[in-house]
Amino acid sequence: MFGPWWTLGMDTAMLALESQAVIGLRMAKLAAGGAGAQAEMQRMVSEKVLAAGETAMLMATGGTTQSIVSGYRSKVRANRRRLSGPQ
Repeated sequence: MFGPWWTLGMDTAMLALESQAVIGLRMAKLAAGGAGAQAEMQRMVSEKVLAAGETAMLMATGGTTQSIVSGYRSKVRANRRRLSGPQ
């Protein structure tokens, strides 16, 4: 009975934690300045626009809240790996 709600709650909490890590990594990159910071800023903005469009399409085609959160988590984890890797 509570399984799907528990899963959604845990995934949402993990999304919040993982997002904070990406925000911290991005802030450090932006603070360093230069071409890398400019590229990261452009990437960050374009990702937001794309994510909003993907979410709207998913909602319009009957996507679930769980699928939306899972999709965001996979994108956030990819950003964390990219930003944590060797520069």
